[in-house]
Amino acid sequence: MTKAQLARAIARDSNMSEEDALLFLESFMKVVKSTLIKGKNIYLRGFVSLILKKRAEKIGRNITKNTFVKISAHYEPVCKFVRSFRNELKEARTQKLLSPETSKEFISKNFVEQ
Repeated sequence: MTKAQLARAIARDSNMSEEDALLFLESFMKVVKSTLIKGKNIYLRGFVSLILKKRAEKIGRNITKNTFVKISAHYEPVCKFVRSFRNELKEARTQKLLSPETSKEFISKNFVEQ
């Protein structure tokens, strides 16, 4: 799903204009980025946690030059969905409700203008 399709879906579900929904989405993304850049985590209870996870220093390998490279410790953004959502998604996948063909059909039917 693209940003425009997501904005269209938000507009339809919340009875707002597509322009307002797109503005909301842009603002949300801006706040998420700035918050993570400041080093703070974001917790949307019951849905997702956007956290910065510290990765330890390690030795990597440049296979083209056959040399070792030191990779310093750093923080990586991680998106972790709540267990109940992950279980719903897993169950839907096992029931073939979210096969790639079904997903494309659903998106084109519900979110793409015809």
